[in-house]
Amino acid sequence: MFFYLQYQKANTMNTILVILQAMMAIVFLYSGINKSIFSIPELVHSKGQTGVENLPLPLVRFIGISEILGSVGLIAPWYFNILPILTPIAASLFATIMVPAAVIHYKRKELKNVFVNVVLFSICIVIAYYRFHLYGHR
Repeated sequence: MFFYLQYQKANTMNTILVILQAMMAIVFLYSGINKSIFSIPELVHSKGQTGVENLPLPLVRFIGISEILGSVGLIAPWYFNILPILTPIAASLFATIMVPAAVIHYKRKELKNVFVNVVLFSICIVIAYYRFHLYGHR
């Protein structure tokens, strides 16, 4: 009975993590695509990505491409079991970029965006923590 409950608990946690990974992948894929194809004025005024307003366009494009690749890194390595350590690394890196993003929004007095950054940071930390923990058991 004990082992069955352990299995159920691990299975439930894995399901929660997969849902969180999918949510974060969608968020960062959407953001990355926008940063890769739209101009800075369009990003700021139409898409609400105000944090890129004072950044050079090549840096914004780099961030966009990095977000696209990172969103793939949140899903593919773990799903296909090919270098699954890349999944928690991707989550850790997304959490890391949420810190300067929150600082930029705080300086712009955009507290709603700071809150969003904190939520995204927290979800990425949860994914990273549990995927690093589960990596050794895979």
